[in-house]
Amino acid sequence: MSKLSHLDNQGQAHMVDVSAKGVTTRSATARARVLMLAETVVLLRDGLAKKGDVLATARIAGIMAAKKTSDLIPLCHPLMISKVNVDFQIGDGVVDIEATVKVEGKTGVEMEALTACSVASLTIYDMLKAVDRGMKITDLRVVEKSGGKSGLFQAD
Repeated sequence: MSKLSHLDNQGQAHMVDVSAKGVTTRSATARARVLMLAETVVLLRDGLAKKGDVLATARIAGIMAAKKTSDLIPLCHPLMISKVNVDFQIGDGVVDIEATVKVEGKTGVEMEALTACSVASLTIYDMLKAVDRGMKITDLRVVEKSGGKSGLFQAD
């Protein structure tokens, strides 16, 4: 098992020193899923939600969240993100969310992609909860990351 990089020799949490790392092109893609009633999907798809355009609002929320990740996750480095893309697929009783984040930097953007998906999911819930309090947010995960010393990761 490899050593956890956020712990020092005494087991105390600390921010990882990335000053000696090289700048590389890095990207990460995360996904999440919001399960909801079929009637709720119709409201979302047809633009009939009382709070407005759910997916446009969730997309902006996800982008903003990716940019604020270091303010939310204590040991994340602030990054000059070069691109955030948040997309949605609407299915029967489900909205799938995919966020891809890119950077030229010394550390990866997995946390930024996960945060984008998380906040986009929460925004969907917030905007539709009046009609479907039973929605479930599930399957949050990193599905791909590239760049850096560890190279390419692709989930099964």
